[in-house]
Amino acid sequence: MSELLRVSPVADDLARRFQEAGHRLALVGGSVRDALLGRLGNDLDFTTDARPEEVLKIVRPWADALWEVGIAFGTVGCRKRGPGGEGDQDYQIEITTYRSEAYDRTSRKPEVSYGTSIEEDLVRRDFTVNAMAVALPEKEFVDPHGGLQDLAERMLRTPGTPEESFSDDPLRMLRAARFSAQLDFEPASDVVAAMRDMAERIDIVSTERVRDEFSKLITSDNPRKGLELLVGSGLADRFLPELPALRLERDEHHRHKDVYEHSLIVLEQAIDLEEGGPDLVLRLAALLHDIGKPRTRRFEKDGRVSFHHHEVVGAKMTKARLAKLKYANDIVKDVSRLVELHLRFHGYGTGEWTDSAVRRYVRDAGPLLGRLHKLTRSDCTTRNKRKANALSRAYDGLEDRIARLQEQEELEAIRPDLDGNEIMRILGVGPGPVIGQAYTFLLELRLENGPMEHDVAVGALREWWAERNS
Repeated sequence: MSELLRVSPVADDLARRFQEAGHRLALVGGSVRDALLGRLGNDLDFTTDARPEEVLKIVRPWADALWEVGIAFGTVGCRKRGPGGEGDQDYQIEITTYRSEAYDRTSRKPEVSYGTSIEEDLVRRDFTVNAMAVALPEKEFVDPHGGLQDLAERMLRTPGTPEESFSDDPLRMLRAARFSAQLDFEPASDVVAAMRDMAERIDIVSTERVRDEFSKLITSDNPRKGLELLVGSGLADRFLPELPALRLERDEHHRHKDVYEHSLIVLEQAIDLEEGGPDLVLRLAALLHDIGKPRTRRFEKDGRVSFHHHEVVGAKMTKARLAKLKYANDIVKDVSRLVELHLRFHGYGTGEWTDSAVRRYVRDAGPLLGRLHKLTRSDCTTRNKRKANALSRAYDGLEDRIARLQEQEELEAIRPDLDGNEIMRILGVGPGPVIGQAYTFLLELRLENGPMEHDVAVGALREWWAERNS
């Protein structure tokens, strides 16, 4: 419990204040689990017999900041500077009154009722590994449901029956998948069975909660494990049906694995290429890059299977699905664009890339170029080492070409050699659609030929104008 000793100065100080006010306080749930796993951060969860209004009275003079966003559900949040004072890491703290909550069969919102004991509070928690507490400041360990044993066995069980737990809050089914991925735990067989039987109950949970839980899953250390549980249990069919649909497809190379397996491998390989932590946009693009294949599958006369334009279809499907899950507009835009571009590299075959092709590749990728590099490299899952090495070398060559041209031409800021004001002055016309058309013409020239001398650009514009008006 060395992790508990680290946070004791703050936790015990807070607990003594509750004690002086005649109330009990305990570190609880994920905080205790993570402390036992040696991964406790500075986000601390507490539970108490004090009602929210009493919690506010105790905490207000102690905390450095206070918020009441969750007070309707019995939770008070606050921030407290570490004992080292200025420069020490802040603690983000949530204090929740003992409670019981259950979903109405048709409601998206829990009905909150407060409990009177910590045992009553712990039994309503999602999994036994999250149903442990440490009463403070005495540091008495409370574990009525065998959470410590399940933690040692890396097992996900529910304090009561899984059916009762998932009925109380159906999002717990998705959390089971997330904890499988995040903690590398195995769900108990009755947990998996209940997930299969009750999958449709996830429909009453708000889209935002489902989205946030799924994002935590896919940005975990081992998302494959959680994704396989979502697909196997039928939960994915309820909010991401495009993923299980990939199991029905074989990819165009007739590998033993199907497109679903290929997509999971691409996701894992993209994760290996990440820099500076999980990249939600890259991971979503890797997982969804081939979701257009089921709709575009064709059996050719020579026995081959084709998926022509699956990247275009997939981009539209990705945009629609992520929008339905209420992801932010910039995430929807970036992920669907990566899906659309993921085959662009292969469109040039093994031939030599022209400067024009390199410019267009960079222009089309824009600020997503770095992610597109990672996605394209990850999309090679062939077991043929010779082919894999050839593709890797080809992409190395493309990146070298991009680097050289960027140094010469500032590719990220490609624009015509003449701006709008110059176009109007040279053509002797005012603002209007024709200026945009002229701008597009000059941009195409710039992409095709690279930078032009000013006089050459002027001559090309005049020639275009003369042909247009002849």
